[in-house]
Amino acid sequence: MSQMFHLIRHAQASFGAADYDNLSELGHRQSAALGAALKRQGVAPDAVFIGGQKRHRQTWEGIESALGTGLTPIVVPGWNEFDFAGLLEARFAGRADKPADLHTDRKTHFRILRDTVLEWQRDEIANPPESFAAFTNRVREARAIVAASGAKTPLAVSSGGAIGRTVADVLDAPAEQMILLQLQVKNCAVARIVMAKGQEWLNGFNETPHIDGSNEKEMLTYS
Repeated sequence: MSQMFHLIRHAQASFGAADYDNLSELGHRQSAALGAALKRQGVAPDAVFIGGQKRHRQTWEGIESALGTGLTPIVVPGWNEFDFAGLLEARFAGRADKPADLHTDRKTHFRILRDTVLEWQRDEIANPPESFAAFTNRVREARAIVAASGAKTPLAVSSGGAIGRTVADVLDAPAEQMILLQLQVKNCAVARIVMAKGQEWLNGFNETPHIDGSNEKEMLTYS
């Protein structure tokens, strides 16, 4: 039996706020709009998985408000994002060149995050919150849980890093492609992966069926 796995990035969170791990007002609307779009497409998940972070559950609740599956999501911590704030702090520990706007200016934050992830992958950061190998293994284990569920149309809500790692894996791409994929992933974007007989194929990436010409200016966000 083949499975069509829908892997969804959370809706807009609260960048620059004291607690990033909450959807913004727009994020709640994005997730409901995605649920409505998936319903129009005829997507009918028979199993749902979410990471353990608030923004994952909140995104699923918005999707479900329109999709109406009645499913209870299964929490799989392997779908959690890596601790990007902790990783950035580890990189700059004891250094005087940490930018003052590292966590408040988007352009600065994501430029430095890209370079930091590449250093992390090369084991060049001392005492990271989690090793890159451990992160990779838990994301792979999360995907294995989805595959083992036997669901025909499983759906998961996760974050950009875990999605980037997954897509790079499925494409058998070098590790450094993870951050390049991650930085492209839009809020509420959908990746589709066909799973069958222990093999995987990428069927779609960064799809935004909830965005059209009339709402793109409002709905298109990346963090």
